[in-house]
Amino acid sequence: MLNWALARTDLPADALIKTFPKIHGWLSGEIQPTLKQLESFANKTHTAIGYLFLPEPPVETLPVPDFRTVANIRIHRPSPDLLDTLYLCQQRQEWYRDYLRLQGEVAPSFVGSVTVVNDIVSVAAQMREVLGFDLEQRRSIPTWTEALRQFISRVEDAGGLVMVSGIVGSNTHRKLDPEEFRGFALVDELAQLIFINGSDSKAAQMFTLAHEFAHIWLGESGVSDAQAAVLPDEQTEHWCNAVAAELLAPLEIVRRLYNPNAVLQDEMQRLARQFKVSTLVILRRFADMGTMDRDTFWDYYHEELARLRKLDKRGSGGGDFYNNLGARVSKRFVRALVSHTL
Repeated sequence: MLNWALARTDLPADALIKTFPKIHGWLSGEIQPTLKQLESFANKTHTAIGYLFLPEPPVETLPVPDFRTVANIRIHRPSPDLLDTLYLCQQRQEWYRDYLRLQGEVAPSFVGSVTVVNDIVSVAAQMREVLGFDLEQRRSIPTWTEALRQFISRVEDAGGLVMVSGIVGSNTHRKLDPEEFRGFALVDELAQLIFINGSDSKAAQMFTLAHEFAHIWLGESGVSDAQAAVLPDEQTEHWCNAVAAELLAPLEIVRRLYNPNAVLQDEMQRLARQFKVSTLVILRRFADMGTMDRDTFWDYYHEELARLRKLDKRGSGGGDFYNNLGARVSKRFVRALVSHTL
């Protein structure tokens, strides 16, 4: 059970040897930890201490559908960070659902209003109409951060909760990994909730929000690793990715603005600034236009992804803890909580 607790958090035993000098003896079964040591070990590995007394490891599964894949292979083991974040959001959603019922609120008509057979361009146009967040408005916004803030505000005005955080709950020592998941949607006919991994770049978060909003329109909850340039085999994710790309960068407008005589990288940067999306979204749109073959697309994709990752590593810190609180738990949720408390 101790080995299982280390494996589920991807912690090698040597990483805890300063705190637990006898950890290798525990793992070999030569010696037993005390109850106090076991409590400390459970805390370090983010494991409920009761699990450590089970005869065999439990099978931990996500409480919602898991659409995450790596190289189109389904990911089977969720981390404790993902599980704890999901459980926390479910608790918040349950409270908010009861609050809305007390207020006599009605469900938005778009929740679960489409299926994956619906036309992508048509659904994206309907979503833009509900949000009122078209290209002309985004062009005038100076930064991706402000564009994301306004996008979140429009989604919340439409009736949903949007929570953006790069940590588990309020624990700044438990940073969420965007390589594990980029977001998830918890669909409810009355209280829809979207969570975005705040450790990702602002431009990437724009696409994740659009992707999860598409999940709300489908009426399908799920955990996603939404990436603009990836075309997953899973039908739901494929459809949500396509809708998100069309919502943020309509193909006809991209085709109209595209300058075929410009250097590709320069054109990606120029249009990414106009649409306030990641350059990977624009690259995906160029491929959709038929301007490059599949091999060329993936060459540019990997090159651009490596460049963006270098920029992310040079990025700033997480900002002020209290100033970010509204974004982390949703401003709409905070207003409801304060109003109900008063």
